[in-house]
Amino acid sequence: MSLRVRIFACALALIMACATPLAIVQNAYADVRKADVIYGETVDARGLAVAQCPSIDAQFAMVMDASGTIYFERNAFTAAQIASITKVMTAVVALDAINDGLVSLDTPVNVSPAAAYVGESSAGLQEGDVMDMATALKALLVPSGNDAAVAIAECIGQALIDAGQTTNADPESAFVEAMNAKAAEIGCTDSVYENPHGLDFDEYAGNLHATAADIAKLVQYAMKNDIFREDVALGDTTITVTRQGQPTDVYLQATDQFVNYSDYAIGVKTGFTELAGASFAGATNKDGFELYAIVLDSSSEEQRFVDAATLTDWVYDHLVDYPLAHSAQNVTMNGQSVPLIAEVACENWIDKTVPATLADPSASVEVFDLNGNVSQVVEFNELTGDIHVGDVVGTITFKQRNQTIAQMDLVACQDQSAPSFFEGIGIWWDRLFRGFSGQPQTAQSVVINETPFLVDRAQTQTSE
Repeated sequence: MSLRVRIFACALALIMACATPLAIVQNAYADVRKADVIYGETVDARGLAVAQCPSIDAQFAMVMDASGTIYFERNAFTAAQIASITKVMTAVVALDAINDGLVSLDTPVNVSPAAAYVGESSAGLQEGDVMDMATALKALLVPSGNDAAVAIAECIGQALIDAGQTTNADPESAFVEAMNAKAAEIGCTDSVYENPHGLDFDEYAGNLHATAADIAKLVQYAMKNDIFREDVALGDTTITVTRQGQPTDVYLQATDQFVNYSDYAIGVKTGFTELAGASFAGATNKDGFELYAIVLDSSSEEQRFVDAATLTDWVYDHLVDYPLAHSAQNVTMNGQSVPLIAEVACENWIDKTVPATLADPSASVEVFDLNGNVSQVVEFNELTGDIHVGDVVGTITFKQRNQTIAQMDLVACQDQSAPSFFEGIGIWWDRLFRGFSGQPQTAQSVVINETPFLVDRAQTQTSE
């Protein structure tokens, strides 16, 4: 090989070596879209860099906290198939029936032929099996049992008929009717349920659907129930049913593997059909802060868990503890050093101010940093007479995107007495002459506190 050829080969190898990492970096954010919505505004409108946004495969997605704050949306209000995520509503209707006294956790649930032979995902129940409602719910939620779904629907549907709460004569149809009524009640505006299990093909093909936004509301509602929370967090377990008159153990293998992808996973529900794709409604809890990640039509059954973990970790990473006091100056108050937030003018004096700090100098607020920088608005009280340490001398309001995130009193750090009688006379004359010359007649109130940037716009780069 000639020297020229060897040089060319080495150069080509070097180019390929450099190009490979670049390709990996580009692919790492391959599915960040300008139309993705972050905290109410599109990625494009916020001018965010791709590295600041979650990269997921799901075609429909949302992540929301337990209070209803939405952090991320992708086609979240577009109707989609949800497969076995349907069973979250099945469980909700069953648990509501228990709370309403229509049935109890001890109510026997019988496995009919229709339940035993419904097909697809199964809890391994057999025709003639009997279990209590508490056990049936585990068989529904842990292995995504279609057999358990039908058995529960038939049991509660019959109870609805017996109680005169429906005009529907078919128990399963009566139960589905209750599913749709519950969806409307909790504000799921684009959800249609047509069976209790979520199958959507052949004899079950139809109009059943929901949206990621509706599922987020549903999970938010369901997670308020302790039984639901416990069941969806179980993992593999064993139940006991009565089979041919004998107690029989049935092993339930969990379809939810979210715990292998997120340190904060607390379960909920998987779904998969050819029409729906791989889907998952997952919940996480980090130090008491709970999130619900809905991913519909992801690229694989594993990727749905990756997507959910990506969304929840992304939210946790961008929730920051923002101290309200950001001042380079301190002042002594009752023997303690506290941040100087403002100097507040004393109206009775020409040149005196009172140093002020926050009522709670160590206060902070948790904010989502990608929602924009924090601003502050200070309103000063008119200070007359004697001022004492701890007196309220104003208020400070902190906002993010024009939404108030915190408000606190400003308090005096030091005493300031009012002018004496003779001092007052002198001030009166001084102000008279100042009026002729246009000079200030009182000191100016000054804000010392700052609001550091959360997001440096100069470093952002809009996604492709």
